Amino acid sequence: MKIAFMYPGQGAQKNGMMQDFYEENACAKEMFDTASRISGYDIADLCFHEKEELNQTKYTQVCLLTACMAATEVLRAEGVEPDAACGLSLGEYTALVAAGAMSFEEAIKLVTVRGKIMEEAAPDIGGMSAVIGMSEEDLRSAIEGLEGVYVANFNCPGQIVITGYKEAVEKAGEVLKEKGAKRVIPLKCSGPFHSPIMETAGKALRKYIDEVSFTEPKIPYGANLTGGLVTEKSQIADLLEKQVSGSVRMQQDIEALAASGVDTFIEIGPGKTISGFVKKTLTDVEILNVETLEDVKNVAARIKEKAEEQA
Repeated sequence: MKIAFMYPGQGAQKNGMMQDFYEENACAKEMFDTASRISGYDIADLCFHEKEELNQTKYTQVCLLTACMAATEVLRAEGVEPDAACGLSLGEYTALVAAGAMSFEEAIKLVTVRGKIMEEAAPDIGGMSAVIGMSEEDLRSAIEGLEGVYVANFNCPGQIVITGYKEAVEKAGEVLKEKGAKRVIPLKCSGPFHSPIMETAGKALRKYIDEVSFTEPKIPYGANLTGGLVTEKSQIADLLEKQVSGSVRMQQDIEALAASGVDTFIEIGPGKTISGFVKKTLTDVEILNVETLEDVKNVAARIKEKAEEQA
């Protein structure tokens, strides 16, 4: 049995996420408090009290990373350890912490800056939409010649995300439906993330990335930019800078994890977005989810059961 921890990205956040961890687990509460001290935001208040600010990029990213890592440490305390990790966009930072390549404290510091830079780089001028039921070839052909729209994410077979200027993304959505897309779904994002429009944001972030003391990953993690597994710290800075404006190859990350022998995927965080991608990408793997303290107990019991079956 080989286990991968998976982490969602911006858009998965919701009010009340991981509140039971904060209220009932001392380690989780300490992580929320640490994140609040480093970021300067009241992370618990943003996460739990129906704050609209939770959907603002500068708050979303640090809140989501905190919530996911708090749940991760509680799961690890139950004896569940990953053999690999991956995450979607922001989730790649959480995967880096889980892989031991970056400390939680440095991740909070970096992601707080990342959220501000990304919000300021394109304030409410962009948008993103998920395109369902269309191949990459057909999608690229359909949007060829349309200015200001780009391919952002390769999530799984039959689901690709487009990004760019708001009006261009809306127009592209109409064209794609005419050309055969089953559905085009606008996402909860106000920026043209993972497009060339964000290159300046990536460059601005780089000086903060260079201040981080990365260490060699203890386990491989999936890089969004390449869709391959990373095992050396020397690659990390470049990958994180270019990830801001590059396409996210989530499907390829999932396939690379499976090729490395991963047969058990555990998504940690609000919702089941990444789990859905795995289901549509792979067969004959087990997918588990951790969103509540009860989930931790159930997942730990299942992993123990699998280990005994294979012993």
